[in-house]
Amino acid sequence: MLDIRWIRENPQALVDALIKRGSSEVDARSTVDEVLARDEARRAHLTELQQAQARQNAASKEIGKAMAQKDTATAEKLKAEVAELKAFVQQGEARERELDKALNDALAVIPNVPLDDVPVGKDEHDNVEVRRVGEPRRLNAAKEHYEIGEALGLMDFERAAKLSGARFTVLTGQFARLERALGQFMLDLHTTEHGYTEVQVPLLVREEVLFGTNQLPKFEEDLFFVRHGEGRLGLIPTAEVPLTNLAREQIIPADKLPMRYTALTPCFRSEAGSAGKDTRGMLRQHQFYKVELVSITDAESSIAEHERMTECAETVLKRLELPFRTVVLCTGDMGFGARKTYDIEV
Repeated sequence: MLDIRWIRENPQALVDALIKRGSSEVDARSTVDEVLARDEARRAHLTELQQAQARQNAASKEIGKAMAQKDTATAEKLKAEVAELKAFVQQGEARERELDKALNDALAVIPNVPLDDVPVGKDEHDNVEVRRVGEPRRLNAAKEHYEIGEALGLMDFERAAKLSGARFTVLTGQFARLERALGQFMLDLHTTEHGYTEVQVPLLVREEVLFGTNQLPKFEEDLFFVRHGEGRLGLIPTAEVPLTNLAREQIIPADKLPMRYTALTPCFRSEAGSAGKDTRGMLRQHQFYKVELVSITDAESSIAEHERMTECAETVLKRLELPFRTVVLCTGDMGFGARKTYDIEV
């Protein structure tokens, strides 16, 4: 969530950023004007509330003086004023909570500001290739992964559907072993050579944890939830969610940075709205395994850390001798919470 102080001081910069992300100028200005109006209403109310609290405190002291001087009339008048101010402050605190929520609701749906070097564009066709490693093999009769898996009897979608419905897969034998081995290989690489600390994290997290990594409120329909007491917990869509939140609600000494974490976890996504060829086989699954990398660092080091992290991910493919290209996503194809995104396409 963007800092309201930054928006207050840089309204045009946010307008420009929203336009780069695909909003019209009218919509961008309306969004910024709305959040600034909510901010102004909240600040005006806080000023009024603070003034009332200050007067309440002063009047309470004046009551003591009046009583000491046996000025009963003045004391009673001041007591009445204090009672009115107390009621006003109580009502004002409830109103403050309402205004806080209104402002936070407006801020929660504003996407992050792209870095200046991110290409401006509408969709994946405007992404920019930054490097290419290796050349794809030329096959006369290439087969899809699910054709190979089913022919070998090691990838079973029919039995998975009987267990759980569509978008699940049962892997057996060498394919199950291969997936386990790939995860182990990546963890070993990142921990022994790249300096990441392996972490085992909960797969169920609170709503505020999902909010902290911009899964909520925007992507609620893509999440799975389970009942928990009177509330609910969300199944993680990526280990990024709990790994990032390991640093929540604390001040971390600068000499402890960067904090680099890696985890191999199941991930759960409803994939609401996805359709077409990308849903065949093991693509766009409700459940899949992934090795995640998360770095927590200061703002000044974040760009360099992002580049380093990308190199760590590319090393996986180099070791596996898989040709790939790295592209930087344009503003229209970039995620809601991102300032810059690299995709590594195999």
